[in-house]
Amino acid sequence: MRVLGIDPGSETLGWGVVEGSGNKYSLVEFGVVRSNPRQAFSKRLAKIFASVDEVAERLRPDAMAIEEAFYSVNVNVAMKLGQVRGIMLLMAEQRGLSIAEYAPRLVKKTVVGYGNAEKQQVGEMVRLLLGLKAAPTPHDAADALAIAICHFHHAGLNEKLDKAIRGAG
Repeated sequence: MRVLGIDPGSETLGWGVVEGSGNKYSLVEFGVVRSNPRQAFSKRLAKIFASVDEVAERLRPDAMAIEEAFYSVNVNVAMKLGQVRGIMLLMAEQRGLSIAEYAPRLVKKTVVGYGNAEKQQVGEMVRLLLGLKAAPTPHDAADALAIAICHFHHAGLNEKLDKAIRGAG
């Protein structure tokens, strides 16, 4: 299975592709999409969509794992993140990818073992889990890879549960 992890952001969106099975996986590629905050928001959304769609076209993931929306004091920030998430969900749906959404605390707990982990801790665990020489930078890309890794752990668990339920029935 090949998973595209997305850490949504309206100025910097992190993406990372990981492939493997269960708890065995490896890095395919990662990066970020940066957009100019001085541009019209619609143009930024179009750039984000086109850039990630190109990544999906080139790397052919089977699934997309994306960070769920989180509580924000600033309503404008929350709205923009919601719109970025929306275009990513649309892109995945158009490409026929299975979609999974994970809360930020669940991603941190799955990857680091602590739901309030700092960015550096997430990056370091991603480095260790993927056998990299250095933590991926910027942190948006490391977060995207953490989301993809989280999907491997939880998708594998869900697969085992489904098999157990089918076997019992």
